Amino acid sequence: MVSIAETIKNIEKQYLRADLPAFNVGDTVKMKVKVAESDKVRLHPFEGIVIRKTGSGVKSTFTVRKVSFGEGVERTFPIHSPVIESLKVVHKGLVRRAKLYYLRDRVGNKVSVKTDHAEPTAKPAQPAQPAA
Repeated sequence: MVSIAETIKNIEKQYLRADLPAFNVGDTVKMKVKVAESDKVRLHPFEGIVIRKTGSGVKSTFTVRKVSFGEGVERTFPIHSPVIESLKVVHKGLVRRAKLYYLRDRVGNKVSVKTDHAEPTAKPAQPAQPAA
């Protein structure tokens, strides 16, 4: 007998996206979002700092904040939504908090988050070849 929770997990599994990169709170992301305009769909670029991630599975969401023409704009997206055409991590952020709501009160250069300059795809060290 299969429980209801297992049945729901099996149904949700087919809607999970595997094509998005791993990102976390504090990262600067560049994304293309599908926007429906009358009879056609266009791609709208949106770049900002991830200030929140919540939920798990299909119900997980994240909030991206950017400043556009001096006005702060926040948008919340479901992670596994088909509205997101592409998502790219521009900078990895070094933060100590799970929610970066304090960025709402900051203006100018104080909004920036420290970035991680370590190479994410570092190759393991090769052992030295003995001279023959």
